[in-house]
Amino acid sequence: MRTLIASLLAVVASNAVAQDILIRGATVYTSTAKGTLTNTDVLIRDGKIHSIGAGLSADNATSIDAKGRALTPGLFAGLTSIGIQEVSQEATTDDTSIGLGAPAYEMQWRPEFDVSTAYNGRSVLVPVTRVEGMTWTVLNPGIASSGNFLAGQGAAVTLDGRQDAVLDASRSLFINLGGQMNSHSGGSRAAQWMVLEQAVHETRNRISDGKSLMHPLGREVFARYLSGGRVIFNVDRAGDIVKTIAFAKRYNIKPVIAGGAEAWVVADQLAEAKVPVIIDALNNLPNTFDQIGSRLDNAALLNKAGVKLTFSMFEDSHNARKVRQLAGNAVAHGMPKEAAVTALTGDAADIFGLGATRGRIAAGQVADVVLWSGDPLDVTSLADQVWIAGRPVDMRSRQTELRDRYFERLKRATAN
Repeated sequence: MRTLIASLLAVVASNAVAQDILIRGATVYTSTAKGTLTNTDVLIRDGKIHSIGAGLSADNATSIDAKGRALTPGLFAGLTSIGIQEVSQEATTDDTSIGLGAPAYEMQWRPEFDVSTAYNGRSVLVPVTRVEGMTWTVLNPGIASSGNFLAGQGAAVTLDGRQDAVLDASRSLFINLGGQMNSHSGGSRAAQWMVLEQAVHETRNRISDGKSLMHPLGREVFARYLSGGRVIFNVDRAGDIVKTIAFAKRYNIKPVIAGGAEAWVVADQLAEAKVPVIIDALNNLPNTFDQIGSRLDNAALLNKAGVKLTFSMFEDSHNARKVRQLAGNAVAHGMPKEAAVTALTGDAADIFGLGATRGRIAAGQVADVVLWSGDPLDVTSLADQVWIAGRPVDMRSRQTELRDRYFERLKRATAN
């Protein structure tokens, strides 16, 4: 173990320059059709996976003996506000939502609002999350009390600390539906579908009067999503999910269901329509009447039906790092382990249009990988080292520094 730690520290020390890295003898979760490979080497070159196999060698590569430990692709941290909200109770650090200040009957949509433009790569939450094995997240716009049920746009960001970390191919529009949004839609979910139809009508008919739902730029943005764009519909009730599938098909939208507490009820319809789902696999006690059908084997039932899925906490982004627990819980309730790991890696990348370059350990993919101390879905395991685009990240965060600071005080006090 000391040899491994010494090797990792040496790699981090040379982080300023990208280098060749050879990870030897790992249990590699490829998240591809090859499945999990034991006693396998992975060569990283120029920030990408160069080759995978047994007995690999490379001159001048930094060699790390994994000793059979698990090596996974970097994990998806879920839908979060990492980098766009530092302290939820301090308004100057919260850029997650747009408040329009208008009553529901004067609702105006602003699909041109994009939270990724406010992303702060130096957020304290970035290292807190990535030292737990998460290498990317999707920024999720929120709903202000004076806003409406169309939240705006978000996109994936890589958690390497850069300010220009947005992955443009992942850009998505976020729409919240269901009973929770009644106060933002005139008191009825029926009004939500009415306004959605109005938005389509305005966009296609070039409405330009002063009382329209959207500004010209907003209609221009919305039009892009009516041409095969990705829309994240935050919705739980089975009936609303079915209506969402039909609406998306009618208007050439690429839908993703987020929340999906009752998705298992309509799993076959989701699979047939090839609509992916983002769920919280710990959700079995309904918080709303839309979640009455919540159950712990939701992920297992969706997976069995052939629905592509991934996981998200749907709560305070400070806890995004706990997403591994969701996947582990899904396994405990019937989802195959490899499928759960793939849900957090390759399938998540596919859902957000990034699967061609990220999410798997395969030749040519960006080298976002994590070496674990044990089972990657066991909450007692730790990430020994995280690499993002082939560069080892500093495995420190504000939390680890506070831990070390007060642990030293405790040791001194005990010694006295």
